Amino acid sequence: MPDRVRYSVVVPVYNEEAVVAQTYRRLKAVMEGIGEPYELLFVNDGSGDRTGAILQYCAEMDSRVKLIDFSRNFGHQIAITAGMDYAEGAAVVVIDADLQDPPELIPDMIAKWRQGYEVVYARRTSRQGETWFKKQSAKLYYRLLRASTDIEIPVDTGDFRLLDRKVIEELKRMPERNRYVRGLVSWVGFSQTAVDYARQERAGGISKYPLRKMLKLFLDGMTSFSTKPIKLASVGGSALAGAGLAYGIVAAAVGLAGADVAALHYFAALQLLLAGVVLIALGLVGEYVARIFDEARGRPLYIVRACYGMRKQDFKAGRIG
Repeated sequence: MPDRVRYSVVVPVYNEEAVVAQTYRRLKAVMEGIGEPYELLFVNDGSGDRTGAILQYCAEMDSRVKLIDFSRNFGHQIAITAGMDYAEGAAVVVIDADLQDPPELIPDMIAKWRQGYEVVYARRTSRQGETWFKKQSAKLYYRLLRASTDIEIPVDTGDFRLLDRKVIEELKRMPERNRYVRGLVSWVGFSQTAVDYARQERAGGISKYPLRKMLKLFLDGMTSFSTKPIKLASVGGSALAGAGLAYGIVAAAVGLAGADVAALHYFAALQLLLAGVVLIALGLVGEYVARIFDEARGRPLYIVRACYGMRKQDFKAGRIG
């Protein structure tokens, strides 16, 4: 690339053959309008359809397009991480390929960056083309996450954001494997601001974040940035244990007084409840221990099968913290 890259646009993609060509065209139109050197860096996260072939063709036809092709599916957050590892721009924009986040918002984000902000995140004011359950579960997700973590994570924001080079370099120093990128961005600090927008309906394909993956993302965010769940389990367990002890004393007194001892059945039910709380607490501890084990193995975050549109010296096989 003859000119020094000013802006990098990182686009994680997974099975997006229905929309990825349109995504490329819209991103190119937006970035050409800015009038400064840029690159479009697509990360193919092990797609099983024609996504990789379409992007390889784009990289062959357009010198500003780069493609990182994973050896398999490593996950959305890891794909974003790889894109940031390879990005060369002074400012890096992360955006999904489904066009629910409009590329036309990028100039507004760049304007904020030029004003001196080092992180500009896109905040959703509405969500079009989604079911009532999806909207309400997403709303609950962001607020529960905010309440359960020790850092200030903005609500109604995804990974669509602009990051200054200083922020990117700090993120590259963080080796954790169960990554929650928007949480890491909040943790590093710097000067941050929002740009509001209405989220659009998908231009094609299906959502890559069903409820199961949303729950996994919530768990990653919660366990990466907070010990509140374990503390809450301890407090709740102590309270219920105290209540169980008091109930047992009352039930014993009632029995000794010659009254109906059926109350002991309630005591047994309470014991089962306490056992459930203990198992939940153990499960939470297990989550933290499993993540410690995952970190200790030290495997690469991702493996790159091939790169297109890049110089040979830019190729990285993976990333080890």
